[in-house]
Amino acid sequence: MRALPVSTLNVTCTRPIVSFTFDDVPSTAQSAGARILEHSGVCGTFYIAGGLLGKKEPDRELISVEGCRSLADAGHEIGCHTYAHRAVRTLGGLELAEDLDRNRHLLDQFSPTTDRRNFAYPYNQGSLRHRKVFAKRFTTARGGGDRINRGAINRSYLWGMEIRQPESDALSLTNQIDALIAQPGWLIFFTHDISETPTPYGCTPDTFSILVRYAVSKGCLILPVRDALQHIHD
Repeated sequence: MRALPVSTLNVTCTRPIVSFTFDDVPSTAQSAGARILEHSGVCGTFYIAGGLLGKKEPDRELISVEGCRSLADAGHEIGCHTYAHRAVRTLGGLELAEDLDRNRHLLDQFSPTTDRRNFAYPYNQGSLRHRKVFAKRFTTARGGGDRINRGAINRSYLWGMEIRQPESDALSLTNQIDALIAQPGWLIFFTHDISETPTPYGCTPDTFSILVRYAVSKGCLILPVRDALQHIHD
């Protein structure tokens, strides 16, 4: 269920803005995704769930602590994705607070900040009963929805556009960039792995590179979430 508005962000942009973001952050999001962004001279947002760091799963390997530190050192934004990577609606209030505190302490080890971080919901699932927690702890929280952010948007549930399989669908997202140019707003892409053999929730390096280069060629501002907020007239 989508959370009710707590704090509204008025997204009015003079230039189209694109943010490329990664959830869970498999190791290929760093080795391929970050490299592609850096090749175009831009940075992304990487939403880290501390409990996943270094894990090896049947179809992917997750980023290491050293990988997270490298991302931060390269100028990429490190966002929060909870620690345990559980749907937040399944957690009690104390359990959620402890989880978020644990992840904050971990992220501060390689990306210290005195500012509130940005957040992405695991599985794109927000929580009505916890909506005030996210509004208080984080500058923004992103879900899914496959929409461009325009006009009055809930800061605690920004719209995200998923880059996923099949590859033909991922490639067709250049159409969303065209729509953004026709009516400027804030397009937040999210994906997971960037691999020659992607999971259902990722894409190939060639496809990701095409999307990044297309946005650059069309004159979009390509910024991490934290920096995009500075270009939105709230």
